[in-house]
Amino acid sequence: MSGAGAPKLTVEGCRDLRVGVVAAQWHTVVMDGLVDGAVKALSELGITEPTLIRAPGAFELPVLAKALAGRGYDAVVALGVVIRGGTPHFEYVCSAATDGLTRVALDTGVPIGFGVLTCDTEEQALDRAGLPHSREDKGREAVEAAVATAMALRTLSEPWRSA
Repeated sequence: MSGAGAPKLTVEGCRDLRVGVVAAQWHTVVMDGLVDGAVKALSELGITEPTLIRAPGAFELPVLAKALAGRGYDAVVALGVVIRGGTPHFEYVCSAATDGLTRVALDTGVPIGFGVLTCDTEEQALDRAGLPHSREDKGREAVEAAVATAMALRTLSEPWRSA
């Protein structure tokens, strides 16, 4: 199982964070599970009014994440799913989404919770979507990572500066 060995993140004092969630629209059942897991995790952390923006697909997540990061959000959670098919499309979309979200985080200094599932099958995606029968909740994990990173950034003695 891919989640084996994942850290248990404990985050406190984050109620005042502004968090945005960008979520793709492909694979509705999987995406509904990821979004529900993310929103529930945010609510449990005391962040009750996150901004939710829907993207057409995973390829479009970075530009929306950058827009939120540039508008004063403390953290952004990116959710999507790409399922391997019979063409190289899978590799291109996965690479573009991953590289783009990484670039947003590094260019803006705003943590991006990476909740983009890159799976070989729909069954793998469903097993990670945070649904009642799923073994993992990647929406929750992406929130926890983004919020924990935002709180860690707050502890730095000097503001973040780009190179």
